[in-house]
Amino acid sequence: MNEAFFVQLALSAAAVGVLVGIAAWAKIAKPVGPLDEHKARALLAEDFPGRRIDAVWIASDGCGAMAKSGGLALVICRVGDGFVMRQIPWPQAVSATFRNGRLRVNLDDVAAPTAVIAFATWPPETLTKDLAA
Repeated sequence: MNEAFFVQLALSAAAVGVLVGIAAWAKIAKPVGPLDEHKARALLAEDFPGRRIDAVWIASDGCGAMAKSGGLALVICRVGDGFVMRQIPWPQAVSATFRNGRLRVNLDDVAAPTAVIAFATWPPETLTKDLAA
């Protein structure tokens, strides 16, 4: 081991320390607030532009939502410090497993295989006949 090795090691440790300090100072991993209807519609408009939203149901804990858009269900669920949006066929969303106040939706996606959304009831009582189809 020579002097150059220790100099390089010290500079690398200092650089890592600076990056950790910047990340802590910038508060990169700040928590997201609970989801409300306005925020859910904004997220859906960003990920699914031009799509007409028929109805939105927000999870009771604010960690997810379900929206109906024509024959599709647009699912919002919290993953890490953000939200993930996926689309699935509406019949698949209506027939998803609902137990103990939790709707378990199979998304068939490697990155987000299952969405678990807290609802009081499912399908919602506000689901009208034209939305059910």
